[in-house]
Parts: sequence; structure tokens; C-alpha cells
Amino acid sequence: MSTSDATTSPLPADRTRQVAVAVSAVLGVAVSTIGSGAFAGRRVTEVAGGVLDTDATLVAPAGPAFAIWGVIYTGLLALAVWQLLPGRAVDPRQRASGWWVAASGVLNAAWIGSVQAEALWVSVLLIAGLLAVLVVALLRLGSPAAGSTVERVIVDGTLGIYLGWVCIATVANTAAALVWSGVDPTGSTATAWALIVLAVAAAVGVVLALGLRRVAPGIALAWGLTWVGVERLTAEPASTAVGVAAIVAAAVSLLAGALVVRRRA
Repeated sequence: MSTSDATTSPLPADRTRQVAVAVSAVLGVAVSTIGSGAFAGRRVTEVAGGVLDTDATLVAPAGPAFAIWGVIYTGLLALAVWQLLPGRAVDPRQRASGWWVAASGVLNAAWIGSVQAEALWVSVLLIAGLLAVLVVALLRLGSPAAGSTVERVIVDGTLGIYLGWVCIATVANTAAALVWSGVDPTGSTATAWALIVLAVAAAVGVVLALGLRRVAPGIALAWGLTWVGVERLTAEPASTAVGVAAIVAAAVSLLAGALVVRRRA
């Protein structure tokens, strides 16, 4: 997008996009209260016989890992307000990524709804779609050299953390759906698949860091992987192999992020 595009007057589509981003952020936060069981619905860990709980599969993170949702939702609300500020309607980066950000909020809300309905394979499709949308949003933001530190934190940082966490959430969600369909969650076969998935997760961490040239996705992915490791080493179903592999995968993801920082220096 050319520099001149950023200086034009806002178009109706720009205002519509800004409203869509704001509404989607509020929608995501509002619907999250259903998934937490705060006001209505059931806690995500309680639906479908508890297959999304921390002890249901070998790749489920420990409970404290989910505190990251508070960071994500706070960031999304801050992003929603930030992009409504004067001049942001014609911001080239917002024009390029705004609708994708709005779509992420809708998909997240739909995911919570599908889990509440115990439509777990639908939830897998929705979270995979959310993952793809976040990748596109970050790609469309372009270079991580945003206009200010505030923008880097609120926009790039929020979406990066969101993407990294959704990577591990997609893994856990898929494993839960398999268990829901009758697959044995433990045993040698389950352990082998868990190790393969964790190796793939480590590779994804490297690709996200080097491909997107951002640190935040790897940090969030490492956060989730670390808590997978903690859960497998300290709780049931226990697996030393999976626990160690998860922590190694987390370290690989962080090292890739460190390499990005070094290249910027």
C-alpha cells in the first residue's frame, strides 16, 4: 500500500472495519464468560465428559497455562480502542489486517459455542480456522517495525501471543476430539503420537519466529508447551517422555525467538 493511501480521508469501509474490530473484541470477551462458566454455560473443562480438562490427554496443558487468555483478551480490547483513535481509520496496517482481526473474534466466539454444544470436531475446524486467520493477520501487518512501541505491543504483540497460544490450543483441542471419538488417550501409541506432535510444535515455533520475524508467537507457544511438560511430569496421565519433550520443544521455540532478536540487533 502506498504512502498516499495513508493520507486519504477515511472511507465508509474504514469506519465499518473499525466498528467490526471493536465489536468482535467485545464479543470475544463476552462469550468467554460462557466458556469460563462465570455467568452461563459450563466451564470448557467440564463439557464432553471432561475431554478438554488438563488430565484428559497427554498434550493438555496444566491449568495455570490458561491464564494467558486474560492477557489475550486485555490486548484485544486495547487493540480495539487503539484502532479507533484519530488517524487509525486510514492506517495502512489496519486496513490490511483489520478484517482478519475481526474474523478472529468471531471464530473464537463460535469455537466456545461449539464446545458448549459438545460439537468437538466442529470446534477443531473452527480453531484451525482461527489459527489460519491469525497467521494471515500477522502476515498482512508486514514488517514488525511498527510506528511506535505502543503499536508494537498492542497490535503485533497481542496478535502474536494470540497466535502462539492458539497453536498449542489447536493441538490440545484435536487430541480431545480424538479421545471423545474413542481413541485411547494413554498407552504407547498415544505417547508416540504425542512426541510427534510436540516435535511438530517445536518446528512450528521456529517457522513462526523466523517466517513472521516476531518473538511473541514463540513466547506464547513456549508458555503452553512448558505447562504441557509440567502437567505430564507432575500429574496424570504421567509421561516422563512427553513431559521432557514438551519442555525441549518450548526451549526450541524460545531459542528461535532469541535468534530473531539477535538478527534485529
